[in-house]
Amino acid sequence: MTEIIMVVLAIIAGAALSVQAAINGQLGARVGVLKSAFLTFSLGALVTMLLILFFESAHPQTLMTVPKWQLAGALFGVPYIIIMVTAVPRVGTAVATVAVILGQLAMSILIDSFGWLDNPEIPLSGSRLAAVACLAVALVLIYRSNRKGE
Repeated sequence: MTEIIMVVLAIIAGAALSVQAAINGQLGARVGVLKSAFLTFSLGALVTMLLILFFESAHPQTLMTVPKWQLAGALFGVPYIIIMVTAVPRVGTAVATVAVILGQLAMSILIDSFGWLDNPEIPLSGSRLAAVACLAVALVLIYRSNRKGE
């Protein structure tokens, strides 16, 4: 049951990212891409700091003691936000979001298949490849439906 709850929460998180992309796309078009990204990270840092202060339990390691390569993950949010703020006004929220999900799925399958970044290995299968292909087809169909409106 816990796994189902985690999947539902991940779907909700994905929905929230689409809302964020749509809002940030509009904000970036009005005030600038980098200002929009700065606002996202500044408010996100403030909210996260408050969550840490009031809700985070103690852990055996700190940010200073973990392997340094694990800190690099924080840098991957910057290009994501900047690309989405730039892309959404040009291609729409749906195309930008499905393109991101396709990239996430493809890389996630590679990470799983090879056990990269200290993750457990999950073998590549035909159904996983079919999922990537279906999502690629979905991206093409959504993109084409946008183009017909011009």
